[in-house]
Amino acid sequence: MTGLRELQRQRVHEAISTAAISLFLERGFDEVPVTEIAAAAGVSKPTLFKYFPTKEDLVLHRIADHQGEAARVVRGREPGERPLEALRRHFLDGLARRDPVTGLNDHPEVVAYHRMVFSTPSLVARLFQHMAHDEEALAEALGEITDELTAGLVAGQVLAAQRVLARRNWAMLAEGRPMAEVEREAIRAAERAFSLLPVFTPREQTV
Repeated sequence: MTGLRELQRQRVHEAISTAAISLFLERGFDEVPVTEIAAAAGVSKPTLFKYFPTKEDLVLHRIADHQGEAARVVRGREPGERPLEALRRHFLDGLARRDPVTGLNDHPEVVAYHRMVFSTPSLVARLFQHMAHDEEALAEALGEITDELTAGLVAGQVLAAQRVLARRNWAMLAEGRPMAEVEREAIRAAERAFSLLPVFTPREQTV
């Protein structure tokens, strides 16, 4: 029975999200009231807010689905693999999958979605809140293997690098540059970005 309830919850969540994103991309984030989204999804306004606490969350839950990912990568890395190498590998794997969170996805809806996020001040502000939580989670994971200051500094720099790379990838695609060309540049940029990050030795690897 619990499984059926969860399945129904996922269906309602997806219906609300699909309706919201469709309306936002058609008319703009600030031009669509929440009541219209609720009506399009076939739910009440209070029900909508049970699933999405703010209007911004209707958009950013797609990004929030990746929340804590960097911390999970560090904790789940292969034996003997350094944290930054695991994070580099994970980002490059995301590029290979054309994961929208890396910015390297030229589907028209994905390009339009990123344009909406980056051009809407309230969405940018909410996005930075998500990033702050991600940074805290990654610093906590790194803090298990190095000192607190190093963990915090590295976490901030890793996530800043990933943010700059993703926005750069999206911008190139939004300009109309060919995917093959952008992908090559995205890989080169990612390799360079991770090579510039500070090298540190985890405590678990010290003598």
